[in-house]
Amino acid sequence: MDANGYWIGILRALYPKRPAVFGYLPDEKAGVKPEALLPYDSLELALIEAWVNGGNYLLALEPRYHARLLRGDAKALRAWRQLGHTARWLVGHVTLFRQATFPTITLLVEADAGLAEIGNLLYRHNASPALASATDPPSPDPLRRLALVAVSIHPPDAETRRRILSHAEAGTSLIVDAPGENAWWRDPQLKLVRSQEDRDFYALGRGQVVAYREPILDPSEFALDVIDIVAQKRRAARLWNAPTVIALATSCPQGASHCQALLHLINYGSDLSGGLLAAIQGSYSRAVLLRPEAVPLSLPTARRGTTTEVTIPELRRLGVVVFG
Repeated sequence: MDANGYWIGILRALYPKRPAVFGYLPDEKAGVKPEALLPYDSLELALIEAWVNGGNYLLALEPRYHARLLRGDAKALRAWRQLGHTARWLVGHVTLFRQATFPTITLLVEADAGLAEIGNLLYRHNASPALASATDPPSPDPLRRLALVAVSIHPPDAETRRRILSHAEAGTSLIVDAPGENAWWRDPQLKLVRSQEDRDFYALGRGQVVAYREPILDPSEFALDVIDIVAQKRRAARLWNAPTVIALATSCPQGASHCQALLHLINYGSDLSGGLLAAIQGSYSRAVLLRPEAVPLSLPTARRGTTTEVTIPELRRLGVVVFG
């Protein structure tokens, strides 16, 4: 599964005043051989991925696809019409996108640090992370921001360091990985609570600092660690029976009636049917599934602890569940 939506999140975090845009020419420089024929619906998927994550995509036709469109190939034309239909739907529902993600897990990012793959795997494991610039960390919010991930970043200046540590002091789990003399997070108030093979747990204020002894080498395993630190029952979103789907939990457009939260679902594989179970953090009594190819569908909701669950009967490429 080749997913790139996390790049949009990184771009929006680092350059909030500039539009985040994807695009490439499908040639050998991009790894596309002349004899390759890309899936006809790959442009639609790329456009959906960019919009769901708050950006846009510059469409460029692969030459063989272009040639088959001109010849009137039935499959190529069907995919082209579906792309147009989806593009119109995205424009008509633009307010559903470009919304703030749930801050449950917040990852600090930099322009020149090896954080992209960590962000990628947090997305891939449906951690639905919020991304923020490491030079401008958000304010503490321990009731909603349960983990602040500050790994693989350059040592911050004194003021930024204070702002990052304030999250643990307020009650959040701060996760770091700078060891030895690079351990910028060390503080006289830290109290070692317990140790594991690869990390130490320190108490700081009302929260904790989870310090890895070595730089993160396995982003996939690390993403699962972060989810465990938050606890499965507190994560922003969770999916079952959907190995090719990525979920993103976001807020609603300001002033939108009957909308309290959104769950975006992008399917990178074949059409899914038979029931996709999805959960989002929060208590909601109503849910409506929106899709480009179908009319709105009301979904029964079920409370499970602090989450609300719904079953998606089928998913082609994109589904947006509106919770209220």
